[in-house]
Amino acid sequence: MDQKKKKYNYKDMMLESANGYMMPFALGDEEELQETLGYGQQTHPQTGQPFFHHGVDYAVNGKDLYALADGLVIGAGNDSIHENYIITKYGKYEVTYGHVAEAYTPYGTPVKPGQVIAKAGNFLHLGVRFDGQDLDPQELLAVVWANIQQLAAMGIQQDPKDKLFDGKEVKTKYDADANEIMLMMLRFLPVYLNEIRTGEYVPSRHTEDDLRDIYTSASAKNYYYETIPTLSNPLGMTSRALPLIEKVQNLLIGDFLNYMALRHGRYVSTWSEDQKKNFLMTQQ
Repeated sequence: MDQKKKKYNYKDMMLESANGYMMPFALGDEEELQETLGYGQQTHPQTGQPFFHHGVDYAVNGKDLYALADGLVIGAGNDSIHENYIITKYGKYEVTYGHVAEAYTPYGTPVKPGQVIAKAGNFLHLGVRFDGQDLDPQELLAVVWANIQQLAAMGIQQDPKDKLFDGKEVKTKYDADANEIMLMMLRFLPVYLNEIRTGEYVPSRHTEDDLRDIYTSASAKNYYYETIPTLSNPLGMTSRALPLIEKVQNLLIGDFLNYMALRHGRYVSTWSEDQKKNFLMTQQ
């Protein structure tokens, strides 16, 4: 069988989901992700024979398993390879959850990110096909994780309780329209980021200069590494830096809305024609 794989660019691999994204299972604060068998050519743990593993196995005994994005259950059953399994389709991605103890979503069920669709058995086998071809599941998980982190960095969360920094609420001048902007970001943020990466869209000089000034000011005031860095706070900042964090979020959200206006002709629905004109003028 021809093992050559079609090469895709970043834009091909994007996953759009109107309701956000979720990793396939959650880990506690003290837990580490344990991969027990990787993708590709492997040695079978029971027979010792070489074989090609079409997925990745994780030690997540008994954990809830989630839908990654908006999708549909396109398969469910039992076989000698995966035992109990379900297959979900997210855009061009087909994801197999194998060795599940319980499946909660029968064939044909629409799913949303974060919806519990099954419970893991002794371990989880995660298999991925993209556009009909095998794919290392880590590539899809990297896409999902990047989307989750970018939404968080822009201050857009599905759960309003998450909009906190160091125990204090982060406020922006766009809060009155936060729900509508969140839906726009869930739909268009991956496209926006890709067009920045490829140079198809260039943020305004004003945005770049203001961001540079903010980060320089934060450094001068010793806002960085006042506490132990975490995944959600990699610079180790405390609430002392909250005013600057709010300025950054205003700039990032403003630039995204500028992109939506220029590239897609879309504005926040509550804005008047004068507000639209004034907004575009301030983004130049």
